[in-house]
Amino acid sequence: MPTTTPEPRTAPTFELEEELRRGGARVIAGVDEVGRGAWAGPVLVCAAVSGPADGVPAGLTDSKKLTPARRREIAGLTGPWVTDHAFGWSAPAEIDEVGMTEALRRAAHRALGGLGTRPDAVVLDGHHDFIGSPWKVRTQIKGDLTCVNVAAAAVLAKVARDAHMAELAEDHPGFGFERGAGYPSPTHRATLAEEGPTPHHRMTWAYLDALPKWRHLRRERPAPGGQIPLL
Repeated sequence: MPTTTPEPRTAPTFELEEELRRGGARVIAGVDEVGRGAWAGPVLVCAAVSGPADGVPAGLTDSKKLTPARRREIAGLTGPWVTDHAFGWSAPAEIDEVGMTEALRRAAHRALGGLGTRPDAVVLDGHHDFIGSPWKVRTQIKGDLTCVNVAAAAVLAKVARDAHMAELAEDHPGFGFERGAGYPSPTHRATLAEEGPTPHHRMTWAYLDALPKWRHLRRERPAPGGQIPLL
């Protein structure tokens, strides 16, 4: 008989949370970031603690697989199922000053420190632990696709940062912040080349080298090891 390849799982589960609870963790926070690869705007980290399985919003999955409207809808459905969540922000000036790795660490500590109850375990999307001590971190590749707490954090983070970038677009029209959220879309690239960076652009990044009119504005990079490669 011919074999069939099973469909990839698209709905996150509580499997990892259950494993951590068997190890003694009571409060488990999922953590995800958004904005790491953008040219403009802050990086945002969300920490989220979810409730029981019967309250998971239908359709919760990797935020990148959802349309903006669907993300906003699901974010609205997370409360009161998400019993606690908090955001940590790192502004472009801080990213330029300390590099992306440290900026992410600071944003994550702000988010985790903003929770009402200190988590016993943290599930972080990806393979690199940028949070570190004193938090007990478990990294999970594709965590926003497989782990309920991380998926909730991812959706909440994306919706919050998109809303923030839409507000910035009102003062800086033409860059497409309301649609591209500060990432290098064709609209963003064209306006940047003509008008130059805004106060919300990251001024140590290499994209400035490709802008003859503005490359002189680029600032010195952080020390080696201060940034996570974007590709």
